[in-house]
Amino acid sequence: MTDNGQEDQEHLVAVVGMAGRFPGAPDVERFWENLLADRETITVLPDRADPAHPEFVPAYGVLDGVGDFDAAYFGLSAHDALITDPQQRLLLECAHEALERAGHGGMDRPVTGVYVGTGGNGYAEAVRARLHEMPFVDEWRVRQATAPDFAATRIAYHLDLTGPAMTAQTACSTSLVAVHLAVQALLNGECDLAVAGGATVVPHLPTMRYTPGGIVAADGHCRAFDADSDGTVSASAVGVVVLRPLADALADGDHVHAVIRGSAVNNDGRHKAGFTAPSVVGQAEVVRTAHEVAGIDPHEVGYVEAHGTGTALGDPIEVAALTQAFGSGEGRDAPCLIGSVKTNIGHADAAAGVTGFIKAVLSVEHGVIPATLHYRSPNPAVDFATSSFEVNATARPWPTDGPRIAGVNALGVGGTNAHVVLEQAPHQEESAPSTGHELLLVSGKTPAAVEAAADRLAEHLAAHPGTHLGDAARTLQVGRTHHANRRFVVASGTQDAVTALRGRAPAPGTGALSDAELVFMYPGQGGQHIGMTAELYDGRPAFRRALDEVADAVAGSLGFDLREVLYPRTDAERAVAAGRLATIEAGQPAVFAVQYATTRLLDSWGLRPSAVTGHSLGAYAAACAAGVFAPADAIRLVAERGRLLGAVPAGAMAAVRLPEEEVLELLPADITVGAVNGPGQCTVTGPAASVARLAQELTDRGLEARVLRIATAGHSPLVDPITQCFAEAIEALPRDRPTLPVLSDTTGAWVDEDAVRGSRYWVRHMREPVRFGEALDTLFGAPDRVLVDMGPGRTLATLTRQHAAYDGKQTVVRLAPHPAEEASETAVLLAGVGEMWARGAHPDFAALQHDGPRRRIALPTYPFERRHHLVPSPTPFTPTATTPLTPTPVASPVSMTEASATGLPAEPGEAATGAPEAAADVPAGVPALEHPPVLQAVLTAFGQALGYPDIDPQDGLFDLGGDSLTATKLAAWAGSTFHLTVKASDVLRFQSPASFAALIEERGADASAAEKENSTS
Repeated sequence: MTDNGQEDQEHLVAVVGMAGRFPGAPDVERFWENLLADRETITVLPDRADPAHPEFVPAYGVLDGVGDFDAAYFGLSAHDALITDPQQRLLLECAHEALERAGHGGMDRPVTGVYVGTGGNGYAEAVRARLHEMPFVDEWRVRQATAPDFAATRIAYHLDLTGPAMTAQTACSTSLVAVHLAVQALLNGECDLAVAGGATVVPHLPTMRYTPGGIVAADGHCRAFDADSDGTVSASAVGVVVLRPLADALADGDHVHAVIRGSAVNNDGRHKAGFTAPSVVGQAEVVRTAHEVAGIDPHEVGYVEAHGTGTALGDPIEVAALTQAFGSGEGRDAPCLIGSVKTNIGHADAAAGVTGFIKAVLSVEHGVIPATLHYRSPNPAVDFATSSFEVNATARPWPTDGPRIAGVNALGVGGTNAHVVLEQAPHQEESAPSTGHELLLVSGKTPAAVEAAADRLAEHLAAHPGTHLGDAARTLQVGRTHHANRRFVVASGTQDAVTALRGRAPAPGTGALSDAELVFMYPGQGGQHIGMTAELYDGRPAFRRALDEVADAVAGSLGFDLREVLYPRTDAERAVAAGRLATIEAGQPAVFAVQYATTRLLDSWGLRPSAVTGHSLGAYAAACAAGVFAPADAIRLVAERGRLLGAVPAGAMAAVRLPEEEVLELLPADITVGAVNGPGQCTVTGPAASVARLAQELTDRGLEARVLRIATAGHSPLVDPITQCFAEAIEALPRDRPTLPVLSDTTGAWVDEDAVRGSRYWVRHMREPVRFGEALDTLFGAPDRVLVDMGPGRTLATLTRQHAAYDGKQTVVRLAPHPAEEASETAVLLAGVGEMWARGAHPDFAALQHDGPRRRIALPTYPFERRHHLVPSPTPFTPTATTPLTPTPVASPVSMTEASATGLPAEPGEAATGAPEAAADVPAGVPALEHPPVLQAVLTAFGQALGYPDIDPQDGLFDLGGDSLTATKLAAWAGSTFHLTVKASDVLRFQSPASFAALIEERGADASAAEKENSTS
């Protein structure tokens, strides 16, 4: 299509995502490959032959894995999955997949509607035939699990979609009618995104009976429009598309596969031979109406994906109706091609319309029309000679010039007809080249799933090395639900990403928290170096603005521009900057400036601390982050602190790896302990010459000691002469109560919000030793905290990991490289963001983009961990003479076999304790009970209600996929079995079998005591 203006796009709807399961194709990509390769994926079934008609070749479009489903992912118990109609389960998975393919799999997607339908498949009858094996299932439960009424609402519930949810049922046209309803809802503003499609999945194929002259093909092939056609072949399939108003899709960077220009739906009424017969009048009218809505001339249409069943009556009437709507072929530069996907996969009933729709979308998108199979000569009953149409017998390029336009037909038994007009998508500008590193995210509900997701993404990127990494990053960040088990990689190219993804992640811990508690830790002086954060200053506007803010504020106090010290551009400037940065007067405000700018950058990305702490100088950045000091005041105070410290006698500090008690015994009179960073990690401070001499003496004795790059004796008696001036400087500034908890590095305790505003606190802080080790002890008290080293360097991250009490439970994050490390600052920072996300933080990923707008692209979807859940086909049932009196093992939790699952324990008389009196009489062949009788009975009941044979006494009802209905059933069972009053609320309150059994025993004991008391009174 041409590039339309906003007004022209108002009635257009974009197809932004597709997913499906088709015979011989587990996804849309394989489906398209099969079509282009002229593959027929219909299966011949010799065991279904009809002895009365040896000429009949039984065939069906078989769908693989119809009983497989990831129940745990959707929060269903194995029992609920077992009784839920497989076509609704597959429809749910495909809806999830389609939204992820569209890049709208995250929970912040626009308001989304659901419009789907399903076919009849007999699964409800199969479930009902096994009700004797499922004592916790009643008729309401069966209907809720299998009735088509719930197909749309089931998807809306499990995927949390809050737009309209409607089930369409119009036989063979169901899923294309669903597409039409979705389009109307979008145009009417009822939702902003829509999922549409349908499913027909027959898990148990019925006996095939052939009727000569009927609608079933004798030779097992669907030969639409061909002279040898004699019927159709049935099939199972699932198809789902995601639709969005075109203007919104283009503005948001969605990938647009094709555009729906218009659609229409009508019914034949009585203008036909009978209820099941098709009508030329009705079919022609729906096509004309769709053309009018689309605003096109029939001559612009290059291809029609017909209903094309290959039946003796259906094909001639369909072509006659299309000819009425299109007119003759006069004036056309080329014939309009016509075809039918049913020749490839068979007739998928309720899913037939969306299957043809997906084929047509792909044809319009790629400019190739796949072949209609088995076509050799025209059906003599079809009047192609006077029509605009020619059957497309071989795959070929699009036959017309100009925008590619196609029509899709779906015709339902009963007369509901649907037609959709598709057009080639407008040109979309490619995203600007990705110039740096990107953060790629994967997650899963289980550790195995996240590893599978990483493998699938690596495989995709390896197969598509031209993938725009920025688009991939954006899609994974905003277009996916972020589950508890998480992995991330930072990469600058697809090969880097593949290598990192294929590397095994460390053993997963507890997974992401619902809301991570971030603690920002600000180091002191010592990690500063020329050029630190230059990459962020040049590439991240939020960082640049914040650093400019404080650099401008302190320029008058310093007498020079701090940016010239941090980011010199020439060798001469570097030499001057290095000399200045080595001084405490420039080094301290430089460190504060980059810490403040880093804080503001994280804030712009939605990453804010729950608490803050600092080490020595870092305490000022922590206080600023907590709102005690305004940024401009804080950096001027830091500059004044540096000026005052620079005026004290020449001092130095040295790190000594010994416990404080041992260090104190080694110190001369003029040196004191300046910091205790943990057991065996101390810093000594004093006159420069004395510190250097002590460090050398300790080294000569084989002890680890080194002089730090700090040209002052902070936290020592040498600062006493300047404390009064520093107190006056603080008193001159406005100070507010902190808005965040502040952890003192002087005491290791959380500070009083009034005390931290006073000058006495800060004078003491400058004079007394830093006790960061004690601060870490406090932080280690809550294992869920995420400890973030704000840099520069990675000093605090190292100190944290080296602390004797660190056991690895807390995540320690660094945001900056070591000064000697040859690493991209952006890469290290993004890795830090990834670490925080992996522990449950919620970055604003839209704000994280920096190279211009990014697009959503199709990437591998969630790797479902499917298990088999399928009730066998109905078989005659003969009740057994007796029912076991005691709990016995439950059948397979995920696939009922021909062997019967046991029923519930019978209801024997009540013993004195309220437990079943026959529980101790274990029949031959039944294992001895592993638990007390009441608990064993409860475990068996839970297992039968939820479909798991190996439930642990401490398992929770909801964790196993139970719900309020399950609780109601269990309460009724308990009341009947133990002759007690038990309510559903009791089950919901005491969710585990152990606690529920204890409740039953307690109530049984109370009842026995009351009965005994009544009998003696």
